[in-house]
Amino acid sequence: MPCGTHNRIADMNFKQSLKRLLGSAYLHSLARVRLRDAGVVLMLHRVLADDSAASLPHRAPLCVGQQHFEQLLRWLRRHFDCVPLEHLLEFPGGARPRLALTFDDGWRDNAEVAYPLLERYEMPASIFLSTDFIGSRQGFWWESIGETLWQQPDSAAARPLLAQLRALALAPPAELLQAGNEHARSRLLGEYLQRLKGLAPHSLQALADSCPDDHAPHSLDWAQVRHLERSALVRFGPHGASHGILTRLDGPALHADLQRSHAALQQHCQAPLGVYCYPNGDHSPEVRAAVAALGYRYALGTRPGLIEAEGNPWLALPRIDVSQASAARPGLLAWRLLQGARA
Repeated sequence: MPCGTHNRIADMNFKQSLKRLLGSAYLHSLARVRLRDAGVVLMLHRVLADDSAASLPHRAPLCVGQQHFEQLLRWLRRHFDCVPLEHLLEFPGGARPRLALTFDDGWRDNAEVAYPLLERYEMPASIFLSTDFIGSRQGFWWESIGETLWQQPDSAAARPLLAQLRALALAPPAELLQAGNEHARSRLLGEYLQRLKGLAPHSLQALADSCPDDHAPHSLDWAQVRHLERSALVRFGPHGASHGILTRLDGPALHADLQRSHAALQQHCQAPLGVYCYPNGDHSPEVRAAVAALGYRYALGTRPGLIEAEGNPWLALPRIDVSQASAARPGLLAWRLLQGARA
C-alpha cells in the first residue's frame, strides 16, 4: 500500500476514534440534560441482510446491514426512550432522552429485514413512501443504475444504459467498468452516482428504465404496507410521489406530486401520518406552503439537529442520518447528536 494512502487511512481512523470518544462522553455528561429536554429523529433508508454488502462505499451512506442494525437497536434502547414519531413531535422532552426512527422511500427490505428486528425489540418506526413506486416494478434510479454498473457493466443488458449515459456526456469512468479493487471501484461508483443526482427527474427515470429488469421489486407493495400498519408498530407518511426534488418542480407539477402522494396514503392506509417528508430534504417557502395547504402540520428535512419544544420550524424539522458506519460504531452516532445539539 502506498505510504500516502496508509497515512490517509490512519488519519481517518484516528478522527473516527476521536469522534466516538467525544460522542460517548457527550451521552454521559451534564450536556445530556439538553437531550432530555429535546428529542431526536433518526433517518434511515435500507437494511440489508448482508453486512458486507451494506459496507461497500456506494451503498454505505443509505444502507445498514442486518447485524449492525440489531446492534444499533440494542444501543438505542440503552440510551433512549424510543417512541412513535408523532408522539415525539408533540412531547419532545421526557425523563430520558426520546428518539423516533424514520425510514425514507419505502424499500422492500424495510418489511423483510428491518421489521422483524423492530418487532423483536418493540421499536416503533415511521416509513415515508414515495408512492408511485409502491406496488410497482418501477426502480429507484440510484439502485437501478448503481447496481447495473456495479454487477454487470460489461453485459449486453447494460448497453442501453451506457448508450444513454454517453448521449448525456456522462459516460462512466473506464475504471468503473473494469474489474479491479472492489473498495476503490465502489467508492468511484458512489462519486459517479452523486454526479448524476443533478439530472432532471425524467432523465433519471429514463436511465433507470433502460436498466435490466431482472431484479426483485425495490419497493414495498400495498399489502405489505397494510400488514405492517396492522402491527401498530409502523406508521406511514408521504415522501413525494415520484421522489422528484420538490424545489425543482414548477407550480402545477409540484401540486400534482404532493396531491398524488397524499391521496395514495389516504386511500391505502388506515391512519396515515400527519407528517410530510421531503425527498432529498429539499424545500422552499412555496413547497412548505403547498404541504401546509394539504393539512400537514409537520414536515421533515435532512438538516441535522434536535427536536425542541420551542423554536423548531415545524415544516422543516431536523433529523440525524444513520449510515452503516454509525450503526456499526454507535459512538459515531453520538457524535452526530453532539453536532446536532450545536447546530
